[in-house]
Amino acid sequence: MTNSRARETTEAIERLYISMRHLFYRGFFKPSGVSGESIRSLLKTINPEIYGTMSMPSKVELDGLMYVLDRLPEGIEECAFIHLTSDEGFDKGSFEPIVPKKRRRNCYRIDEHQMNIEVLLGRSEIYDILTHLTFLFIEADKVRNLAFIQDENWKPTRAFKIIEEVVKGEKKFSRREKEVALIHLSSLIGRTFDETLKAYNTFGDDENPDRLFKIIYNLAKVSLEDAKQIREREIHFSAILKERVGHHYFGEKWANKVKEVLFENNLHMRPLHIISANMHSVKNMLYANEALKKKDHKEVDYKMYGEISDKKELRDKVSKYALEQGMIYINDKSGSNIDVQIIDLSKTDLRNTPFQDIKFAGDDVVMVFDYAFGEQAYEVMDELLRPYEHKGEVYMMKVKSVSIMGKAGILAGGKGDIMIPTSHIFEGTADNYPFENALKLDDFKDDELKAFEGPMITVLGTSLQNRDILSYFMNTSWKAIGLEMEGAHYQKAIQVASKIRHHITPDLFVMYAYYASDNPLETGSTLSSGGLGLTGVKPTYLITLRILEKILQSGKKESSAKK
Repeated sequence: MTNSRARETTEAIERLYISMRHLFYRGFFKPSGVSGESIRSLLKTINPEIYGTMSMPSKVELDGLMYVLDRLPEGIEECAFIHLTSDEGFDKGSFEPIVPKKRRRNCYRIDEHQMNIEVLLGRSEIYDILTHLTFLFIEADKVRNLAFIQDENWKPTRAFKIIEEVVKGEKKFSRREKEVALIHLSSLIGRTFDETLKAYNTFGDDENPDRLFKIIYNLAKVSLEDAKQIREREIHFSAILKERVGHHYFGEKWANKVKEVLFENNLHMRPLHIISANMHSVKNMLYANEALKKKDHKEVDYKMYGEISDKKELRDKVSKYALEQGMIYINDKSGSNIDVQIIDLSKTDLRNTPFQDIKFAGDDVVMVFDYAFGEQAYEVMDELLRPYEHKGEVYMMKVKSVSIMGKAGILAGGKGDIMIPTSHIFEGTADNYPFENALKLDDFKDDELKAFEGPMITVLGTSLQNRDILSYFMNTSWKAIGLEMEGAHYQKAIQVASKIRHHITPDLFVMYAYYASDNPLETGSTLSSGGLGLTGVKPTYLITLRILEKILQSGKKESSAKK
């Protein structure tokens, strides 16, 4: 039964992406039209874990709603018209950018009914946004059907009238009256009072305490106007966006800037180690002890790293010290949303770091770049590994290693555990990328953390995975240990550059390791249940430690051989 359900899900995911791609090139669609209904139907067939009770018509999915709204611009629930655009100069006007809480993307409220969302990261971002919007439309129509009597007049229920009263704010509610309103809200959305109160506190803040009431009210209102054909909802894709997607427009600008900086600092002919990771762990491991005056700290101080993560003044102090010691920081202006740090190891004092015993003596350079998103990983890595042309001369990138550290969904363990992939399998295709990972299971023996080794699935979108397909990948001969969105894209670019186009040496070594941000098979441990917090500190720094050890040891061997 699970296998046939997994096949049904896989087919629905493929059809969903084909439909979305078709609509993208068509240029627009109506969420309540034939195309929109087809996408909704496919999403309901998939029934992803992250969207919880989406398929239950009498229950509004609160955790999924929070997850989605954190990744979409504030006020999206009030807008009937949503335009996906490229970087088209809206920042030059008087529009104030709206940046979602959990996604670095600029959005602009054009007028009362229209929201523009800038898409800079390629197809994966488009699919991600469309999936979240589809969930939002399903919930909106669900709320409308619960809030209004479904006849030709669409008469509001008593509960909805009370919600409207709270939203309009014309009357000051006492605490007891607000609790009564919350009881009516919980009745309307099919949730217990306890669940509704928790969501009310989670959604709201001091400036906007009644945000949950407003979201539910506006979802229903916009959906009703669509149903009554007063203002039909539409999604548009701009001509410039259609022109740029798939052409590495932002990736090429980003990679050229990085190479230009390497050239300006005379680092372009040095052995280069590329690390795709966060913007803090490598920097902290190399500079934090000295920056914070912690002397002779040979051991890894996870507590200190947790404190840095928690306190802005400590982060600022480490960053300031790192820049004084020669770290180069590139604040990305290309539109790729990927910042870069460049560290010349020959100028880096390792005596007061966890690496003091390695006695590194090479002249290697470490380049750390921020996380890419889905297919964007292929674009940026492919462009980065290409030869660089400067004043008529062509320079090959002297890449010695590529390391990928990221967050992923785990299938075999729990939040905070570590995954060491031996291959990446691209979901929905026959594409697979086996490779020799320089990181091994033995590198992660630890009393507190578990580590797992095996194949990992590169998924088309984390928000599309359901229990059946994940169980299939874990329990059959695939024996997958986790899922993420970039691994196969990175490895494809590395293999093309090293084995086919010979842009870089085939002798480079690669390191992949992920720590678990969630377990999508475990109730209460999906991405929508919240982030890792400080649980992520130890795995992040343990992986960073092992990556830097192997980079420094490779420099040590080479320098010894030279002598």
